[in-house]
Amino acid sequence: MARSRRLHLGAFMRPVGIHTAWWRYPGGLPDANFNFRHLARFAKELEAAKFDAFFMADHLAVLNMPVEALKRSATVTSFDPATLLPALAVVTERIGLIATASTTYDQPFHIARRFASLDHLSGGRAGWNVVTTSNPDAARNFGLEHHPDHADRYDRAHEFVEVVKGLWDSFADDAFLRDVKSGIFFDPDRMHVLDHQGPHLSVRGPLNVARPVQGWPVIVQAGASEAGRQLAAETAEVIFGAAASIEDGRRFAEDVRGRMVAVGRDPDHLKILPACFVVVGDTLEEAREKRAHLDGLVHEASAIAALSIALGVDAAAFDPDGPLPEIPETNQSKTGRERAIALARRDGLSVRQLAQRLGGYAGLAMVGTPATIADEMQAWLEAGASDGFNIMVSDVPQGLEDFTAKVVPELQRRGLFRTEYEGTTLRDHLGLPRPENRFFPEARR
Repeated sequence: MARSRRLHLGAFMRPVGIHTAWWRYPGGLPDANFNFRHLARFAKELEAAKFDAFFMADHLAVLNMPVEALKRSATVTSFDPATLLPALAVVTERIGLIATASTTYDQPFHIARRFASLDHLSGGRAGWNVVTTSNPDAARNFGLEHHPDHADRYDRAHEFVEVVKGLWDSFADDAFLRDVKSGIFFDPDRMHVLDHQGPHLSVRGPLNVARPVQGWPVIVQAGASEAGRQLAAETAEVIFGAAASIEDGRRFAEDVRGRMVAVGRDPDHLKILPACFVVVGDTLEEAREKRAHLDGLVHEASAIAALSIALGVDAAAFDPDGPLPEIPETNQSKTGRERAIALARRDGLSVRQLAQRLGGYAGLAMVGTPATIADEMQAWLEAGASDGFNIMVSDVPQGLEDFTAKVVPELQRRGLFRTEYEGTTLRDHLGLPRPENRFFPEARR
């Protein structure tokens, strides 16, 4: 299956915006992350623009930051994705619905059942974003004193994903006869008991939900560390990437696809969608002014907190006008730490400047007109640096409307993005094959 030369677009809702100050932007909707009416409106708007998916992030603890910063955070509260996405499935028809769920603080049976149910409820539009959870404060919400270390979390994740897939394959596609005349509802010979016993998990099965519409909900992964890349190569069908440049994106794609070949997977069965923060203006100057205004709304306490989270140490103790000191490794996300250090070194930023950058949003950003943003996206696609993007809008509702009403038509005009959905499932949208049932390979729906 050759990789598409058209873009795939997901909308990353965290739960609405990634920028610390999105909720303060003039004309915004400060309660949007906990207001279903607004979220339903956004999902419908994204579907009308033919987005591949609505991507809902999740947190298992209040963000670990100082109170002065925490009280300014718009992500302190949000809906549980497993509750929100089924509700959005009812008010939409085609857009994919992807939710984050943790392999460290959940059980395979729960996740398999939850996402199989969402896939049936939505008619085949579910996706699972596999995370190992980087916030150590989550541990105490689940009866643990200490957060498992990075290597242990990823060891468990490998086994966890395989168990979930095994549970999704509990029933053959043709297991449910529903023969009213004979009184036979399903064929027990078409049910598989997993009976998994592994180093981290013990799960008997079978799952008490029919095999998902898509076979398996689409598996998404976001880790960029060595362990994260290997997990992606072995399990992921979509990678929520974090490359900040085309060259970085190309290197990442080549690395992960090379790993896929090494483990016997088809590298064309993967879509890489880097996170992309967008600010749209009718002129380049207007777009830059919008970004500057938004960054100017970030409070100093939030900026220092963001830097502390990225580094895994308390940045408040650093000289704000001095260079970033040497940072020891911690048990938090290695990728976030490395990105922050690289940004400071590359741009010669002081601690204060780095904090302000991270306090808003410091990743890949496309700030410009519909034409210049389309130019950048096309360049990434043609260079093989991505298969599309997970779009993060500057604010809601205006930033979302600017992208769907101005940038999407420009991409469509260039033949880079669909004008209509060509299928009904998330796998259809992404051009991914439906996996065969490993226990009943001859069965067909």
